[in-house]
Amino acid sequence: MSDNKNLHAAKRNKQDEFYTQLSDIENELRFYKNHFRGKTVFCNCDDPYESNFFKYFALHFNSLGLKKLIATGYVTSPVAGKELALFDDEADTPKNQPYVVYINEVTDLNGDGRTDLQDVELLLKMRKNTRRKLHGDDTYPAGDFRSAESIALLKQADIVVTNPPFSIFTDYIKQLVDYNKKFLIVGNQNNFLYKEILPMFLHNTVWLGNSCGHWWFKVPPYYEEKMTDYKMDDTGQKWRRMGNICWFTNLDYKERYMDLVLYKRYNPVDYPKFDNYDAINVNKVSDIPCDYDGVMGVPITFLSKCNPLQFDVVGVAKFNGAPKIKGKSLYTRILIRKKMRSL
Repeated sequence: MSDNKNLHAAKRNKQDEFYTQLSDIENELRFYKNHFRGKTVFCNCDDPYESNFFKYFALHFNSLGLKKLIATGYVTSPVAGKELALFDDEADTPKNQPYVVYINEVTDLNGDGRTDLQDVELLLKMRKNTRRKLHGDDTYPAGDFRSAESIALLKQADIVVTNPPFSIFTDYIKQLVDYNKKFLIVGNQNNFLYKEILPMFLHNTVWLGNSCGHWWFKVPPYYEEKMTDYKMDDTGQKWRRMGNICWFTNLDYKERYMDLVLYKRYNPVDYPKFDNYDAINVNKVSDIPCDYDGVMGVPITFLSKCNPLQFDVVGVAKFNGAPKIKGKSLYTRILIRKKMRSL
């Protein structure tokens, strides 16, 4: 698909500066608000100058009942100064220096009767211990999520929420699982197919969030222009669109358990068996038959609609050769089976 070319290019060229819109964060976070009360949230791929993840949690610090918010960045954003300007009054604060920012409370410091981002700015300017420079180590530079000081911060956190680098997504999610952290992170649905990540889905320890689709990301000015899935707004800001973007999480939410309504009936003509898998082919998620109890191969888009009480994901028709029907190869298929339910 053309809208996935940007993702593949990012992985090849290590172009990982794709900045998530606040609206996309708000649309997903509303399903998890009960998870955050009394918790420490870590945004560990987020320049505190610019991150909309930092902005979201700073603005909702009190309504979510957070204990602490921590944010770090690998390097300062190439689009610095366009979203947040928390330190603009300090000429001696270099913007090429990665920082860790801590917030333990957000109060009405400017006395306007509410708490908002202006209060966060005042908090950071008045209390110097709310931020410090990051220095890195012999292996990883300052702000890299794999550095020793970033891992020390990770150990303090209860929940990690961010948009990690696309080019090293596998390393990133593996670290979260290794440290037994709760998380809600942006990724591509095709990441499910990685051999390191697939077992997490099969064992129901990681699943997809509620939102999945084609997202527009803000990108730095030096990113090349594209013929498709690219635009520049009235301010000169560049944007790229990516397809099959979704959230990977181990935070539960009630909408995950909504049944997929099935109404089609099985017949061997419309649902032929694969040549090389003991499963029938289903071309569209909406075509899953209601009366077939065997294994079915469905498109990868099924993952965003998978109710774990209704279906088991039993594998992927890919690693032993592409799924075929009468010798013709198809796209990768997710192998599923309906759960048996007692009446």
